[in-house]
Amino acid sequence: MFNFVRKSFYRDSVTLMRLSRDLEAMAGVSSAAAMMGTPQNRALLEQAGLLSSEGAAAQPADLIVAVEADCVESADAAHEAVQRALLARAPAASGRTTVPRPATLAGALRALPDANLALISVPGLYAGAEAMRALRAGLHVMLFSDNVPVETEIELKRTALERGLLVMGPDCGTAIVDGIPLGFANAVPRGRIGLAAASGTGLQEVTCIIAREGAGVSQALGVGGRDLSDDVGGLMMRRALELLAGDADTDVICMVGKPPGAAVARMLADAAGWLGKPCVACFPSRAHGPLGADRMFAAATLEDAGRAAAALSRGTTPAPREFTAPPGEIERIVAAAARGLGPGQRVVRGVYAGGTLAYEALMLLDERFADVPASLTTGGPGHRVVDLGEDVFTRGRPHPMIDGHVRREWIDKDGRDPATAVLLLDVVLGHGTAPDPAGEILPALRAVSRARHMAIVASVCGTEADRPARAAQVAALRDAGVVVMDSNAQAARLAALVARRAGAAGR
Repeated sequence: MFNFVRKSFYRDSVTLMRLSRDLEAMAGVSSAAAMMGTPQNRALLEQAGLLSSEGAAAQPADLIVAVEADCVESADAAHEAVQRALLARAPAASGRTTVPRPATLAGALRALPDANLALISVPGLYAGAEAMRALRAGLHVMLFSDNVPVETEIELKRTALERGLLVMGPDCGTAIVDGIPLGFANAVPRGRIGLAAASGTGLQEVTCIIAREGAGVSQALGVGGRDLSDDVGGLMMRRALELLAGDADTDVICMVGKPPGAAVARMLADAAGWLGKPCVACFPSRAHGPLGADRMFAAATLEDAGRAAAALSRGTTPAPREFTAPPGEIERIVAAAARGLGPGQRVVRGVYAGGTLAYEALMLLDERFADVPASLTTGGPGHRVVDLGEDVFTRGRPHPMIDGHVRREWIDKDGRDPATAVLLLDVVLGHGTAPDPAGEILPALRAVSRARHMAIVASVCGTEADRPARAAQVAALRDAGVVVMDSNAQAARLAALVARRAGAAGR
């Protein structure tokens, strides 16, 4: 195991996650991580067994590249690849066009004096200070960084409210502002539906469903996963709703997130009275009808939310559904998927990259089976769903939406478990994700399929305008024997039907 330290050399987290992915793809490299040398990151590397004495001595402004290789030659090759990647110059712009590359916020504002939004992606230790500088400069903020203390988040959002600004985040991975996708957003058409979301992949799933329904998005504002907690108080969710209510290009409003705190839920229910526009609320939980507001359509799933918003934008009545295909076709799919499963194969194992998608799948399984663990990071021998984007799984590794290494490990682990009847998966497309998300996990799926028979059920969150296009990803999965459903909710329901049939046949 080797650490390479480059002094005073900052790179953003997305760049470092991609570098980690590329290093792990090299021959002879079993594990790799690229991180800034903050105390927290050094602790993560140590817990992952990737910290040497050189890395332990790094300072917060230093870059640590950790490589676990099978020999010195492989480590040296990785080091050379790091040097090439980090020191490579960007291609020269054609013609007279130049792209400014300022090193500070002040320099960026000199280069782009009309800018009104700053996207911040620095270590959480420093993210709050950078976000505060941006707010004081009169900029809205998209705070991609995670590990920002909740006290800092509250201070930033109160400052934003005082200045009439918006803070999207911390840990805001997706937004669409005036048609411009930010973070992991998908390519969706412009339209009359505005979204406010305390969720990244939840926002992606809903906007993609809206696009598939022939409607479009005016604005999609992420507010950060903690915003709906009573500690933060829904400060930016309320601000986002106010902006959408006053937006002439928005006819329908849609709220998305995990269940809010009790006080925030009351605030959101009251919002139905002053928004003045049709509203959809989707906060998947064990109890449907999350807000109990008369003027708000409560969607039980992300798919229902997207379809309801599209229906309301057309002036029609929302109609929830369990499956796109007719009952007879679903019965045929279930029978085919369950055929050949052994008597001991009875459980669903969800292996997810998207946090809100994983949470939705967990809720749908919990409705259908007893004793489904509430945790997305642990679970017993029965049904379970893991969110591999959680910090416990990404220590020293890139996010699974960028690199499929950790997912391949879990697919192999759960796929070889004799109790597994169904592997349940999400494939998430969008800006900034892996170039071929399905291709990241197909080798592991083929390997476990050769080892033993099981059903593999998936959904693909994306649109035909994404690159790669959704249809191509669906085709690649189906060619490998995967049953691909039209939404995450439909995939989770189908997985439950297959597991139930397998369990009944084994009795």
